[in-house]
Amino acid sequence: MNQFIAQQLWFTDAYTLELRSQLLPSLKSGEVLVQSELSAVSAGTELLVYRGQIPSDMKLDANLESLQESATYPLQYGYATVGRVIQITSEVDIEWLGKRVFAFQPHASHFITTPATLIPVPDDICAAAAVFLANMETAVNLVHDGEPKLGEKIVVLGQGIVGLLLSSLLAKHPLTKLCAIDGNEYRRQRALALGATQVVNPFVSAEIKDLQQQLITAASSGADLIFEVSGIPDALNLAIELSGFSSRIVIGSWYGNKSAAIALGGNAHRNQLKITTSQVSNISPALSGRWNKSRRFELVWQLIRERKPEKLVTHCVALSEAASLYKKLDENPGEILQAVFTYL
Repeated sequence: MNQFIAQQLWFTDAYTLELRSQLLPSLKSGEVLVQSELSAVSAGTELLVYRGQIPSDMKLDANLESLQESATYPLQYGYATVGRVIQITSEVDIEWLGKRVFAFQPHASHFITTPATLIPVPDDICAAAAVFLANMETAVNLVHDGEPKLGEKIVVLGQGIVGLLLSSLLAKHPLTKLCAIDGNEYRRQRALALGATQVVNPFVSAEIKDLQQQLITAASSGADLIFEVSGIPDALNLAIELSGFSSRIVIGSWYGNKSAAIALGGNAHRNQLKITTSQVSNISPALSGRWNKSRRFELVWQLIRERKPEKLVTHCVALSEAASLYKKLDENPGEILQAVFTYL
């Protein structure tokens, strides 16, 4: 079999990237070679890696085979790659050859893996839509964990890609209010287009006060359910400010080693808030008797067909332009919704 030279993106230190050419070894028994078409950049988690804000005493992702190494430089990262299987060994079913697949793989032009780590992409879904599999699954998991109820008032803090996808799914529910909060005007407008009934700028105190007044009724003193997906630890304080008695707050953000002082005294304590974290790698114990990853992926593919998240792609760049892309994400993230690397 032919050997390939892979172009790989490496994070070599905080704010430092390197594009490396790596001669891949010959395939071992049961392995396949995938040529990447697109890989999506996570403006949240990957910026933590880029800025050096990942705790060094933990694995990049304990549940993904491709991200088992510790979070110390140099390292590869990325978890949303779509490509085609271009080589297989004799032990692999011939049906894999030429198949378009999704993989939780770092950014690279080619990679070697096994079929067990790959998710076939349905024939009617394009590569630009398929790269949203991981983030759409995260949004689905957040909805499952939040358990929105008929007629509730819901607030989503943060309208990055996960926040926008989450808002679009919540808009399918019969809610009394769906408020999307973000400091970027472009993201707020996209949230409205995806079904939010109201948008608020968190940096305009008058808008926050108006929202608080709107959430107070004779029967309720705040939002019923608040999702925190901004990636900003201090946003939890705003979530608490907008909550009422027995409100639920679901934290979908991963903050890395960032922290903030959270006001858990006063009303936060007396209101008996229910604060939970949501993480997509596993199925909630409350659902695991009926749901598994396969069932959830089937739902995610259907939602990708319906919601067409590829419309959220704003930047397509070659891997060689990674340094300028991450610099822009770090310094002026409001200009970018979803960036993807292209390889073909």
